[in-house]
Amino acid sequence: MPIERFEFPGSGGHRLAAALELPGSAPLAFALFAHCFTCGKDNLAARRIAAGLAARGIAVLRFDFTGLGASEGDFANATFSSNVADLVLAADHLRKVHRAPSLLIGHSLGGAAVLAAAAQIPEAKAIATIAAPSDPSHVAGLFAEHVDAIREQGSVEVSLAGRPFTIKREFLDDAGEHNLMAQVTKLRKALLVMHAPTDATVNIDNATRIFLAARHPKSFVSLDHADHLLSDRRDANYAADVIAAWAERYLDARQPAAAGAPEVLRAVIVQETGESKFQQRISVGPHQLLADEPVAVGGADSGLGPYDLLLSALGACTSMTMRLYAERKKLPLDRVTVTLSHAKIHAEDCVECETKVGLLDRIDRVIAIDGDLDTDQRARLIEIADKCPVHRTLTSEVKIVTRAAE
Repeated sequence: MPIERFEFPGSGGHRLAAALELPGSAPLAFALFAHCFTCGKDNLAARRIAAGLAARGIAVLRFDFTGLGASEGDFANATFSSNVADLVLAADHLRKVHRAPSLLIGHSLGGAAVLAAAAQIPEAKAIATIAAPSDPSHVAGLFAEHVDAIREQGSVEVSLAGRPFTIKREFLDDAGEHNLMAQVTKLRKALLVMHAPTDATVNIDNATRIFLAARHPKSFVSLDHADHLLSDRRDANYAADVIAAWAERYLDARQPAAAGAPEVLRAVIVQETGESKFQQRISVGPHQLLADEPVAVGGADSGLGPYDLLLSALGACTSMTMRLYAERKKLPLDRVTVTLSHAKIHAEDCVECETKVGLLDRIDRVIAIDGDLDTDQRARLIEIADKCPVHRTLTSEVKIVTRAAE
């Protein structure tokens, strides 16, 4: 999936580094993602959730808060209020260059930040929080043994996730001034609260307080067995799945294109789900399906195999092409049924094939035609089957260009 990387000015005048994860086709909606305290936009949860949503047609902007990742500025000068202001500016940037975000997503302290910023982003129709604290000052629990020293000395260097960070008295004072639950009560936007019952960093009681303070429509999803950072890929993928399915109701993301609008060539995005050895999620615009391998070869048989998909493409294209021809010629065609199979055969067994050594692929296609058609009409329809675009692609020279994603 393409990623646009750029910078935009933050509330402190510093340049903030951002990444916009785009779907393979025109985005159905735009989302703004706020990462956890000290994490950065490129932490595993942020990247995986953004990629998962992009695979479902939702573009996701994530950025580094002041002094984190590739963003300018000093982390010590950042506050919860400055993070909220930076989220609003990020939404402003999206509004100018693409479209304002209709979905806000926040992880941990980022979840509290999107709740606080939501009222200043009028286009946002839905907010999803993941492991969010109900009070921004909760983050002080990560360095509780240093709080008194911070208040006395003005600033102290603390170790968080094995890295040194300077925390100032201003950060503590600012976090304590926010009455987040009062803001949640006035939210008036759809809210999804996601939290792990065993979260050791932000207790699930925080999710209860957020959920009870919010007005409907609101939903709660338990992230069973997940840790606070969603470090297991399956947990991040699950969160992306749930957010995308839930948000669809509120984002108007699947409205059909206007009549006469030009056709858009949509990318096919294939991504591992992490649920089994071979399972893949295939996304094409708003459409999704699973691919897998049979149990006999190590798969879970949860979806079509690669060659099943290939034969499906040829069969569907064959039937559609015959239907178009029948309608154009006003033929009384009732139904087309195409049955296909694939096998490897010895080249020497194929008299009409140019290849004479080794193995080659053979596809058998049997077409049943229902309708009050004479012999000539049926014969012509069989001829037309070979003119379907997928058939022509499979029987012509194909060049596949592979490159690493940026």
